[in-house]
Amino acid sequence: MNRILLSLIVLTFFIAGLISCSKEGVNNPVGNQPPDTGLFLYPDSTINQQPSRLNVHWWGDDPDGVILGFYFKWEGIDSGWTFTASNDSIFALPIGSSDTTYLFSVAAVDAGGNNVYDQSVEQNGIDFGPEPFVDENGDGVYNEGEPFYDIGLIDPTPAELLFPIKNTPPVLIWNELTILPDTSFPVMTFKWDASDLDGDETISAIRIALNDTTNFVSLDGTVRLVTLRINDLNNPNAEMQILINGSDQNIHTEMLSGLLLDDNNKIYIQAEDFSGARSQLISLPDTSRSWYVKKPKGKLLVFDDLQGVSSDEEARIFYNQIFSTIGTGTLNGKFDQYDLFNQPLPFENVTVLE
Repeated sequence: MNRILLSLIVLTFFIAGLISCSKEGVNNPVGNQPPDTGLFLYPDSTINQQPSRLNVHWWGDDPDGVILGFYFKWEGIDSGWTFTASNDSIFALPIGSSDTTYLFSVAAVDAGGNNVYDQSVEQNGIDFGPEPFVDENGDGVYNEGEPFYDIGLIDPTPAELLFPIKNTPPVLIWNELTILPDTSFPVMTFKWDASDLDGDETISAIRIALNDTTNFVSLDGTVRLVTLRINDLNNPNAEMQILINGSDQNIHTEMLSGLLLDDNNKIYIQAEDFSGARSQLISLPDTSRSWYVKKPKGKLLVFDDLQGVSSDEEARIFYNQIFSTIGTGTLNGKFDQYDLFNQPLPFENVTVLE
């Protein structure tokens, strides 16, 4: 009997303890906790200088729920915060004439929303704007039934990182198909390849000069091929037309001066981005070669592209006799010959208009 009574007393205390614990848990519930945010690279304050086009990574951790997405902002660039469900993004930051530093902030968002679309999300003293949604009908406003991100708690201490942005100058190289013969007439096509770590779209101008690097002509930054041809053979200060992409229908408004007829010539090209940074100057021909530009005798040029003749000299003599006697010598001394077989032209189908 005593043993049964003791067991009942112990059971009574055990049940009372459970009730006591249960009441305490109900009276002191733990509310939804905000998430925490971090950046993939997280030194104390700054990182090494970066190009203006970069990929930033971030992450979020919620102690009592699920991460819905993130709000991010570039100070000095963005007027407000932008929501994304992604953990990274590629940014093209604006650059100026000198290097600069941008502050990037990102805050994780948990999924503890109120199941109602909110026209305004304000937390931690920040107005994040309306909840992001999928604009299914394209009218620019939220409509009942459209999917939306039900914003829960937002990290009150966003992760921040200073990005020192280095403006990298463009890089310019001659296209592998661009070659110069030792001797040519005053028409030639040039092609180059240009790139920029900050984005090729930041290349604002291509600067071109002939012999004189104090007198450049600026072309649009997207130009990659030009044909140069003399404008007036009788002008003592010879100038060349610049045919963009070799097109006779797209001639640059400004002439290129500096041409030396019956003399050696050199062309210089340089790329410039919108901050004013310039690539290294490249030129043709290199120091081991020369480019001699002959003054034409007239407006007629005979191309010798025959193969299998006994000698180049015989072919030259043959064509010279034929054209010199046409029309009782009308063309005698007024035409030129070019050995196209032994001296091929770069971009022949562009340089030689048929």
